[in-house]
Amino acid sequence: MNILVIEDDPSVRTLVKAVLEHNGNSVETAETIHDGQALATEGNFEMIVLDLGLPDGDGYEMCKEIRDKGVTTPVLILSGEHETDVKVKCLKVGADDYLTKPFNTEELLARLEAIQRRTESSGDQTLVCGELKVDLLKREFSVNGEVVQLTNNEFNLLVYFIKNKNRIITQEELAEKVWDIHFDTQTNYINVYISYLRKKIREHTETDYIETIRKKGFTFRCE
Repeated sequence: MNILVIEDDPSVRTLVKAVLEHNGNSVETAETIHDGQALATEGNFEMIVLDLGLPDGDGYEMCKEIRDKGVTTPVLILSGEHETDVKVKCLKVGADDYLTKPFNTEELLARLEAIQRRTESSGDQTLVCGELKVDLLKREFSVNGEVVQLTNNEFNLLVYFIKNKNRIITQEELAEKVWDIHFDTQTNYINVYISYLRKKIREHTETDYIETIRKKGFTFRCE
């Protein structure tokens, strides 16, 4: 997952970031409501971990404001407050779950995974990126309304790209997340599949959604 962590305590922020990255997530951090809200409204995250007490405001208001702006990204609140009414207030302003400090890192991961499962089971089964549309239930891909036939590997690759749009994705990450295998630097099968997918997309649009980032990986551009 691509996760945004908004936490002003450097020790907590460093711990959460390290734990999440160790478990295969991509993490971006912010220390204030101002910076966190700006990142959250860009819509490039699959999960937000939000501290209640921040130097320029509180997580209640931020959560409410991003919900009012139409941001549907799941939010897990972190707080030292243990009172039930605080937890209820967080849920009422749009948070998906609440975890009190100090917390066990295994519980943090378990709660995020539970939120992700709920979101995936109840969320929209259609992904849209510019002229591209993916129906996850029908496993159907179309460009400007025209259905484009993809192999199973090409479809899975496209879905992962769109869900992780606008960030650099390495070949190692694609090998692990799309194919569930260890990446072998001596093979070029990932480049081959990306070439197949890019060619099929370009047959129906002039937009080049897949950008190769030299010596780093790829980015799937989506406004």
